[in-house]
Amino acid sequence: MRCRILAATVLVAFTATLAAAADDPKAQAAAQQKAEMDAMMKAATPGDAHKKLGSMVGTFDCDVKMFMQPGAPPTAGGGVSENTWALDGRWVQEQFNGTFMGMPFHGIGYTGYDNIKKKYVSTWMDSMSTAVMVSTGTPEADGKSYTFTSSMDDPLTGKPSPVKEKVTVVDDDHHTLEMWGPGPDGKMFKMMEITYSRKK
Repeated sequence: MRCRILAATVLVAFTATLAAAADDPKAQAAAQQKAEMDAMMKAATPGDAHKKLGSMVGTFDCDVKMFMQPGAPPTAGGGVSENTWALDGRWVQEQFNGTFMGMPFHGIGYTGYDNIKKKYVSTWMDSMSTAVMVSTGTPEADGKSYTFTSSMDDPLTGKPSPVKEKVTVVDDDHHTLEMWGPGPDGKMFKMMEITYSRKK
């Protein structure tokens, strides 16, 4: 009986405190400010989704295959990818240096996880374009592959063209990037495949 009376007394006191706070503009403002700060800190803090990108950090030799037309043999290329953590584990920064169609090729990309959108996000810029490609992605059920969707402007038509990418983590020393885009008939075909092998 005494426990019930005590519990009821505490509940009444707590309710009265909340009511008093509701009538106090300063208390309301402080509570709102704390809620905003908590939400901001939660959105800004790297978590497990970011840590899963760790296997792609390091220096990798890259074997590049480009498919110019559906069914055509690939054009081979290569390079080195330097992948480092940026902004205290929030992003993986990739700096790629290699060749494409016999010419020097350089690219910079960032991959991370947006805590608010609950999606992986990626950007890419390179020496073959003045545009930036922004992609959003989700992990597959196997936990080792990620599918990204995006679009990039077609230099011939000036119109956006859909792009699909798949990143597959084979193990801590190997991962692949595959890219699909529309062919002459509008159907998606594999345009590129990059195999990353960690330098020993």
